[in-house]
Amino acid sequence: MTSAPQPAPARPTSRDVARVAGVSQATVSLVLGGKWRGRVSEATAERVRSATQDLGYRPNLAARSLRLGRTRTALLVVPALTSEFFARVYTGAAAVAAEHDFGVVLYPSPEGMGPARDPFASARAALDGVIASSMAADALGALRGADLPLVMLDSDPADPGVAARVNLDIADGIRQVTEHLLTLGHRRFLHLASAIDSWTFAVRARAVRDAVRQAPGADVRTVEAALDVRAGREAAEHALADPGPRPTAIICDDDILAAGACKAARRLGLRVPDDVSVTGFDDLALATAVEPELTTVRLPAEQVGERGMNALLAVLDGRPAEPGSLPVHLVVRGSSAPPPPGS
Repeated sequence: MTSAPQPAPARPTSRDVARVAGVSQATVSLVLGGKWRGRVSEATAERVRSATQDLGYRPNLAARSLRLGRTRTALLVVPALTSEFFARVYTGAAAVAAEHDFGVVLYPSPEGMGPARDPFASARAALDGVIASSMAADALGALRGADLPLVMLDSDPADPGVAARVNLDIADGIRQVTEHLLTLGHRRFLHLASAIDSWTFAVRARAVRDAVRQAPGADVRTVEAALDVRAGREAAEHALADPGPRPTAIICDDDILAAGACKAARRLGLRVPDDVSVTGFDDLALATAVEPELTTVRLPAEQVGERGMNALLAVLDGRPAEPGSLPVHLVVRGSSAPPPPGS
């Protein structure tokens, strides 16, 4: 004779956590919601966390969303899923989101299709806010009309309609690269610029011009290329083969373009860095995969994601977001050296 199936054990509730910890349900909510500091002692918060772990309690996020009027979901809009930089931005944003019981939906901006349509039937109903890169501008038209808090990453400080902004000190990064090359003795520069029309690349172009202009006898020529290795190689190859004095250093907007510039130099029989120095920007894994390894600027991509998510959480809580730009750092490797003698 088979016995009747036993009923599943009841799922622990916040009331159970409060009973075990010897506190009120309101205190449990404060601790699990991360809002206990200044209201609850560290010892009490630790009791709540211990009781939660012992009981195997998991908050009912659906019920909490109904109660708070929030979905606890953020949309991260990036230009491409294949970009290592934006993969790291997502990692940082998702880590902070997880600490606050938020989810992050990743949405790549369509390329070459014009303004993207709202990725949800009703973005306002599905999301609490949006974090977006300025490079994903095509996707922002519909989202701006959804009446959602918008946190912009790496974007123009003068752009209106933004709840918060997280920027890198891009101009300082370019200054660090240019001053490094000037100190080595370079005076003839090629700026291999990204053809993408966005604030971050416009800042790089201005910073290169400004830094070179301040050095006596220095000049820079700018050529644009699509953001891929082949386009970078073709643009650099044409520029290096042009008649007249050859540039002794190539300042690239991105490590991908820098890889293309290194290939161009080799095709023309030039050695990097003996005949021409090449610098990148971003410090992607690619920077140490090429030979010689790239002198480049390291961007704290995960910190960008972390601060972006924290900024959205602050906006949702009615608090000011953390001000100031994130610093970037020059990483000197084998692709930069003094110019050849007599150049």
